[in-house]
Amino acid sequence: MASVKLTGVNKTYDGKTFAVKNADLTIKDKEFLVLVGPSGCGKSTLLRMIAGLEEITSGTVEIGDRVVNNIPPKDRNIAMVFQNYALYPHMTVFENMAFGLKLRKYPKEEIKKRVEEAADLLELTEYLDRKPKALSGGQRQRVAVGRAIVRKPDVFLFDEPLSNLDAKLRVQMRIELIKLHKKLETTVIYVTHDQVEAMTMGSRIVILNKGEIQQIDTPMNVYQKPANLFAAGFIGSPAMNFMEGQIIRDNGLCFKAADFRVSLSPEKFSGLESYIDKKAVLGIRPEHISLTEYSGTAHALKAVIEVIEPMGGETNIYLKSDTGRIVCKRQGLFSLPLQTEVYLEANPENISIFDIHSGKSIRSDPAP
Repeated sequence: MASVKLTGVNKTYDGKTFAVKNADLTIKDKEFLVLVGPSGCGKSTLLRMIAGLEEITSGTVEIGDRVVNNIPPKDRNIAMVFQNYALYPHMTVFENMAFGLKLRKYPKEEIKKRVEEAADLLELTEYLDRKPKALSGGQRQRVAVGRAIVRKPDVFLFDEPLSNLDAKLRVQMRIELIKLHKKLETTVIYVTHDQVEAMTMGSRIVILNKGEIQQIDTPMNVYQKPANLFAAGFIGSPAMNFMEGQIIRDNGLCFKAADFRVSLSPEKFSGLESYIDKKAVLGIRPEHISLTEYSGTAHALKAVIEVIEPMGGETNIYLKSDTGRIVCKRQGLFSLPLQTEVYLEANPENISIFDIHSGKSIRSDPAP
């Protein structure tokens, strides 16, 4: 296995528009790193540059201890699994998994050994004589993974491999890939637009937008300490609530929006002194908002229930307030009727404050 390092990597197609801009990233040996972001953010382009399928405009890519900018894909000792399984329909599962090794002229016994080991690991042994049309979507995806495993590469690259599967199969395959990574102890770089995959699979997450890296951190740190407004709004379902307001001093630092106020811990937000009497953005996740029919404080936010989404174990409540639309998440069922007037309060320990101009988070513990 090997680490992967990107230094100042850029990709532009016309000399002006950047598909990837100034990417600095180190993927540790045996790490499961997830690249996540909306469509067109540059995550697949970044992966394809590591694979050698896209030319790098500038910067360097290192795999292990060598720069691979001018090394062709076949010599980088990487294996890639695509969104479409790319299986040969006229070949059996065994032949599909063995094809790459045959091209490299491995001995027949070595090919048989590697394919059987991979098939056993992926629970495909009983399907080795079948052709792809006789397999389910999940089984075909496992064959595509098996074809990569038999190569014994330094790095595995996955480009949205679960996108073609239904919801149930996606969950099953997520679990299988996590287990597989633990068994093989491989370096994995995984591209997805699905934040659930990113949160559940990655040891670290890289959030991209418009070709630029927004944040690199563990899933929980990204969720709890977003580096900027984009990262805060992209991760989480329903998305984080944002409201514009002002930082004021009132028995300590407070955030004020309309009649709503919330105290700000000076330890957590030591950088806010310079923002007093200036505009800022408060962010709070739906599960950190308390909702009651009666105001417990003079500074609670008055709101009206517009939509209720029962999800089974939890309920999403969409509300309209003087600060804009707010979504609140409650455990279990929720029985208040639509158009009911309620009061909202935010837990001061779970809020984020962002610079209204740069969008960057303001806090004592700087983003890594």
